[in-house]
Amino acid sequence: MALSISAVVLLAIVVFLLVRRSGLKAGHAFVCVLLGFYLASSTVAPTLSQLTSNVANMISGLKL
Repeated sequence: MALSISAVVLLAIVVFLLVRRSGLKAGHAFVCVLLGFYLASSTVAPTLSQLTSNVANMISGLKL
């Protein structure tokens, strides 16, 4: 059975767990979100998108 999860949902869960368990403050999480928005509108966005797609394809190709 294949499991498909959005990267946004996965990252939101990671941030939530960091806020709850590791002492990441809500202000720090907000700054991280702002950084994500600025990165998405920068010239680096296509490269980051391609990198994430390549990593996802590599992970999905692993045989466990």
